[in-house]
Amino acid sequence: TPERADVIARAQVWTETNVRTKDIRLGPQGPGAFPFRATVTCTYSPKDLSGGSPKFACMNGEDELKVKYGAANAEVFAEVAATRLMWALGFGADRMYQVRVICRGCPSTLGGIARENDEQVFDPANIERKMAGRELEPDSSWSWDELDEIDDSRGAPLAHRDALKLLAVFMQHTDTKPQQQRVMCLEGGENESTCARPFMMVSDVGLTFGKANFTNANGKGMNYVAWAATPVWKEGEKECVGDLPKSFTGTLKDPVISEEGRAFLANLLMQLSDAQIRALFEVARVNLRLRDPGKSSSGMATVQEWVDVFKRKRAEIADRRCA
Repeated sequence: TPERADVIARAQVWTETNVRTKDIRLGPQGPGAFPFRATVTCTYSPKDLSGGSPKFACMNGEDELKVKYGAANAEVFAEVAATRLMWALGFGADRMYQVRVICRGCPSTLGGIARENDEQVFDPANIERKMAGRELEPDSSWSWDELDEIDDSRGAPLAHRDALKLLAVFMQHTDTKPQQQRVMCLEGGENESTCARPFMMVSDVGLTFGKANFTNANGKGMNYVAWAATPVWKEGEKECVGDLPKSFTGTLKDPVISEEGRAFLANLLMQLSDAQIRALFEVARVNLRLRDPGKSSSGMATVQEWVDVFKRKRAEIADRRCA
């Protein structure tokens, strides 16, 4: 519609932020925030949740929680790492918190650790809090090719848009179907019929830090072996082309990145300290994730191993020129 086209043309994708001051271990604060590894007690809610990864809904008083769980579930780890990175750099993301959940009345089929009083313990687990703002009505989803419809003079400049695409490549974000992104109307100045401050954010980054793939396989997410082996750039290309295979549901494939976009993301990434990068993987609890999920003999990759790959990939971006 013309109304939607106008909103997209005016949309931003990045908010100016002080990267160096971001406490990645603590994470974004606000209503519903949880400390790292907080114990959260709730009562099971028999509600169907979309998606294929292990999850359930439960009530903590009047507060409905969406819990993802299990050491074999890539999203438990990757969502925390990816959203903390995006938040620290100034891109839009939901808030994810690593917690320990005690669920009352959860079915035994969920596979938690049973204990007295009809309780089960789920650890590791994470809880999601939505990004502040109002979703665009009637449909807030967006396709990655719609980033190219933003008007530089009214919305996000090319540098910001290409930096977001390159960050998706960096993280190997594979599930890029429209439902994984939302157009938000940020607070301040709008009423229910307008969207004065449109912002395009990525709402589901659970299949990241591995290798983008056609089937969006859970085992390819938070996969140290796959992430370490995947370059940022496609080889043999004259332009700067990000190495990101397209999934069967995806809307982003091997994006061409401008020098403005490369330089913008490189500048943000280079502001991260070694301590912040370490905190990123500590708070994601990567030490509980097999190096190559599905292969128990691969053992667990250390936090330092993840940090080293992060810094190597960051250097691939910083050292390249796309002019």
